[in-house]
Amino acid sequence: QVQLVESGGGLVQAGGSLRLSCAASGRTFSSYAMGWFRQAPGKEREFVAAINSSGGSKYYTDSAKGRFTIFRDNGKETVYLQMNNRKPEDTAVYYCATYLGSVYLGRPVYWGQGTQVTVSS
Repeated sequence: QVQLVESGGGLVQAGGSLRLSCAASGRTFSSYAMGWFRQAPGKEREFVAAINSSGGSKYYTDSAKGRFTIFRDNGKETVYLQMNNRKPEDTAVYYCATYLGSVYLGRPVYWGQGTQVTVSS
């Protein structure tokens, strides 16, 4: 059974930094692409960033480019999202997800339970 457990959420002031972690289990972590998504109150869930299985290829939504960094440690079976220069509009529940294959194509197949991130102005 695949499990994704996010951690690291909390309250941060605008301009601050926060690192989210997602620990995975139940499948060979190093074989699958991973992604981060978020859902703000009253809005649909949206894509934030993704990374392929080896960590050599990454993709970001425009709002995340230059501020967020996705990276992974396959030995620890964990994917991270480093978020710098946070803005109030980054307030959302952040979800970790894993894809069907080694690249971030299509929709993710497994999701974590989410972690709340709140950015105060």
